[in-house]
Amino acid sequence: MVVIGFFAFDTDLEGKEKEKERMKAVWFENREITLTALPFPEPGGNEALVKVLMAGICATDTEIYQGYAEFSGIAGHEFVGEVRKAPADTDLVGKRVVADINCGCGKCAWCRCGDPRHCESRTVLGIRGRNGAFAEYIAVPVQNLHAVPEGVDTLRAVFAEPLAAALEITQQAHITNSMRILVLGDGKLGLLCALGLKHFSSRVTIAGRHAEKLAIAGNQGIDTLAVPSGETSASAFREFRRFDMVVEATGSPTGIREALELVRPEGTVIVKTTSHSPTQIDLSAVAVNEIHLLGSRCGDIDLALQFLANNRIDVLPLAEKIYPLSRFTEAFAHAAARGSLKVLIDPTQSGESVSFSVE
Repeated sequence: MVVIGFFAFDTDLEGKEKEKERMKAVWFENREITLTALPFPEPGGNEALVKVLMAGICATDTEIYQGYAEFSGIAGHEFVGEVRKAPADTDLVGKRVVADINCGCGKCAWCRCGDPRHCESRTVLGIRGRNGAFAEYIAVPVQNLHAVPEGVDTLRAVFAEPLAAALEITQQAHITNSMRILVLGDGKLGLLCALGLKHFSSRVTIAGRHAEKLAIAGNQGIDTLAVPSGETSASAFREFRRFDMVVEATGSPTGIREALELVRPEGTVIVKTTSHSPTQIDLSAVAVNEIHLLGSRCGDIDLALQFLANNRIDVLPLAEKIYPLSRFTEAFAHAAARGSLKVLIDPTQSGESVSFSVE
């Protein structure tokens, strides 16, 4: 094996005949990423074998590389695929699908109530105890799959999972049209949060450091605040304090402190960041100002697909480049770079050239 920087390339791949029985996949373990060949997954009785058509690299994937969730295996949880085998539901075969990423045990109280997201024994695609989508094929429980509407192309459908996470805020908190809402962070999730929230409040603002990314929100009718280099959102925009709701989507362990400085007394802070680094906050400020802290993560995939099918959000400006699986290490470095937009993987592409680019 040859290790280059934080990437590793398997130089001893199987021979051509053996390779026919295997799939290409990307393995995460001990801060190394290995492009290798693995046996095709064999779906269990309640699972489907899905050919991955496109997968997105998420900030959570870069945190997993850094040690978040102590995961080893095939990462990747944002994807669109085509069902090739589904013993439990043959009607799914041939359909394009996306997936809920939380796979519950099916027996506990949470699962019996229809919410496997909080099952204590759950596995999570590409994050916890279950292989993900940075591969040619993936096995997924049938109950987790959602058919993609015909009018939603694969490039848009790959945003279904992160869009569902963004829209989850609207399912957790009562939002009115007059609420002043600030989204902290102009990364992919922050942009999706702002784009989704604008359908529930006419007073949404997004704050970030990247003019070209803020322009994506601005072009879709959202107010923007540019944070100068070297300043925090709180110090740069103290005159904007007293937001009714602040969505913390900075990806930084310090973002929650900024959010608490910008929300009004008795306001709500939505916490979206998951980081391998510890976070410290002043709980006395939370108590004295009677702030509501609300954690938020995965959401309703069907709601996201409905938004995409009805063209309520234009996600295409968030797509930056698509790489073949063979260039995953280059794609991962691109996705991890500060200021990048959504970097995508197309396992069906065998060439070395980037197949898509949005400037």
